[in-house]
Amino acid sequence: MDDKLTLTFTALSDPTRRAILARLASGEMTVKELAKPFDMSGPAITKHLKVLENAGLISRGREAQWRPCRIEVEPLKEAATWIDEYRKHWEESFDRLDAYLKTMTAKKKGKKNGLKKQSK
Repeated sequence: MDDKLTLTFTALSDPTRRAILARLASGEMTVKELAKPFDMSGPAITKHLKVLENAGLISRGREAQWRPCRIEVEPLKEAATWIDEYRKHWEESFDRLDAYLKTMTAKKKGKKNGLKKQSK
C-alpha cells in the first residue's frame, strides 16, 4: 500500500486520527497532550500516530525529552486536489441535469398552455 493517496485516505478513515489532526491544526503537541481527550491507552494513541506518520500527515521531532508532533499539509493538499477534480465533474453533471430539467419543465408548461387554448 505505497500509493500516497491510499495511505492518506486510509489514515483519514478513522475518526480518532481525524480528531488528532484537528488538534494538531492549532500547533505542535506532545503525544501526552494529544492523548488527553481520548479514552485509550498510550500504545493505542501511538499506533494512530504511526499510521498518520506513515501517511505523511504528521511528523515527529525531537526536542530534549519530548517528541513534538506537527501536522504536515502536503498529503492533505494532494487529497483535496484529487477530490476537487471529482467535485468539478459532479458540478458539471448537475448543471447539465439542471438545464435538461428546465427544458423539460418548459416543454410541459408549453403543452399545458396549448391544451388550455384549444379547450376554450
